[in-house]
Amino acid sequence: MATTSFSGLQIAMSRSCIPSAQRITDAGAMVLGGKSKVGSWNKLASVCHVSPVQPFHRGFASVSSKSVKVVTKAMSDSSAQSPVSGLPLDLKGKRAFIAGVADDNGYGWAIAKSLAAAGAEILVGTWVPALNIFESSLRRGKFDESRILPDGSLMEITKVYPLDAVFDNPEDVPEDIKANKRYAGSSKWTVQEVAESVKEDFGSIDILVHSLANGPEVTKPLLETSRKGYLAAISASSYSYVSLLKHFLPILNPGGSSISLTYIASERIIPGYGGGMSSAKAALESDTKVLAFEAGRKRKIRVNTISAGPLRSRAAKAIGFIDMMIDYSLANAPLQKELSAEEVGNAAAFLASPLASAITGTVLYVDNGLNAMGVGVDSPIFENLDIPKDQH
Repeated sequence: MATTSFSGLQIAMSRSCIPSAQRITDAGAMVLGGKSKVGSWNKLASVCHVSPVQPFHRGFASVSSKSVKVVTKAMSDSSAQSPVSGLPLDLKGKRAFIAGVADDNGYGWAIAKSLAAAGAEILVGTWVPALNIFESSLRRGKFDESRILPDGSLMEITKVYPLDAVFDNPEDVPEDIKANKRYAGSSKWTVQEVAESVKEDFGSIDILVHSLANGPEVTKPLLETSRKGYLAAISASSYSYVSLLKHFLPILNPGGSSISLTYIASERIIPGYGGGMSSAKAALESDTKVLAFEAGRKRKIRVNTISAGPLRSRAAKAIGFIDMMIDYSLANAPLQKELSAEEVGNAAAFLASPLASAITGTVLYVDNGLNAMGVGVDSPIFENLDIPKDQH
């Protein structure tokens, strides 16, 4: 939960923590994302990682040590001495599946980390061609610094599943993909098969996160985008969410939550964000409302999407102008600060929690307020206006 969204709300939680020598975690996909920093985690209501139900499926060793009781409080500076309100963001006993984690640099990773900090057990789906590199990096401890939770323990991923959300079932997979060496050694990676595997391994989940997108022609203006490129963007970035929720809905526990990630290009013109990606995000937001109705009526599942501001990530660099977008946001957003991936992760944890039990079908903006602006106040046309600037 983003602490800035709840000024004055104090959260205290105590949780049994089980540090271990080896821990594993996840990362983002093709949505604008950013690498986690440990400092801001002290503001998040702390809960420890959940011990794996099964060992990490690639054979990662885990050595448990003595259980320690830790209490961490997250509160605004103005009320640091006030009594605890008794409103915990507690996801202990909940299980989350995050689709679209391939490194420690994106939104998927940050969301997984916030959910783990709130007590949820973490499962992830990683794009098949990136699976070996991701698991190797986890094994070698490359992500250990990024895995640190507010209580000092390392986030654990109970299991990593190979996933290519472009394909619903094995019959959809073309022969050239089946023969591709990047897919060699992996099996059961279509959406239907992954949902079936999760059901077989764990029975059910409580939280579903869609943190993936791809636009092969994203750098092309819409007028230069091919039909193939446009439809590929829609397939990977929006229909993949429909498919994911369709196949996971039967194993989502009633009262659960499903979350996706969108971008303001869905409703505003962002030159350079092309290839059909703006259309894909618009479709994703429209589908969020319809899915909220259908999943809500069928299984009492809440469906929301987070419209996140620009952040530096490996995926965002593919667009080519991320630094300019960050500079623009700093100059024009009501809150003049760089958005962190943790703020997006904390917002997702809030949406997944009982604190958001009446929120569904919503686009939640986590962008320092940039979405509210009608003009760019850094334009020379406004140079003679007395526009307040951040003095900090």
